[in-house]
Amino acid sequence: MRKEQRYREVLGYFLEHMPKAETELAYASPYELVVAVILSAQCTDKRVNIVTPPFYRKFPDAASLAAADPSQVFELIRSCTYPNNKTKSLIGMAQALVEKYHGILPSDVDELQKIPGIGRKTANVLASVLFDKPALAVDTHVFRVAARIGLTTNAKNPLQAEQQLIMHIPENLRAIAHHWLILHGRYTCIARKPKCSACGIQAFCLYFVTNQAT
Repeated sequence: MRKEQRYREVLGYFLEHMPKAETELAYASPYELVVAVILSAQCTDKRVNIVTPPFYRKFPDAASLAAADPSQVFELIRSCTYPNNKTKSLIGMAQALVEKYHGILPSDVDELQKIPGIGRKTANVLASVLFDKPALAVDTHVFRVAARIGLTTNAKNPLQAEQQLIMHIPENLRAIAHHWLILHGRYTCIARKPKCSACGIQAFCLYFVTNQAT
């Protein structure tokens, strides 16, 4: 199957069977989503959604977080992975947001990456979810699933995977395609033992077709 056809089939399947897909992180404002996405690095959304409600109560906005005692932040997020690094990232993010952006999150992907704690993946998530930009964030789920299905070929890092994906995914589908691939990787195309028998795209999946033939 040619790659162009594989993209058409996979995107068509998700459009039909998952017309609505969105982040599973709980948030009520751009500030809250930034906090949640930073905390979600190598941590489950389920855990983040447990941690964030008391965090938002203690630090309801960027100004309060910018002035926070690091020990207080650490205590609230200690059950997340890498709490020391994330404490620094969260406070640094809030300080930059207050001092450089008057508390208003920029919408540009490149500008977002100038803020501490916000790398390209996080910037793409924020741009697509909050500002409806045609950005496609590549996290571990997207990176793995895209390669397994055959949407990417020999991508050595998330940026290479992103570049390959946006070549074939129309701008109007990039934001939701990020969620399609994440959710598919989280619940069906899981890392250790993908649930191929329950997968609706098995006929278009390079991994399934290759393993079926062997």
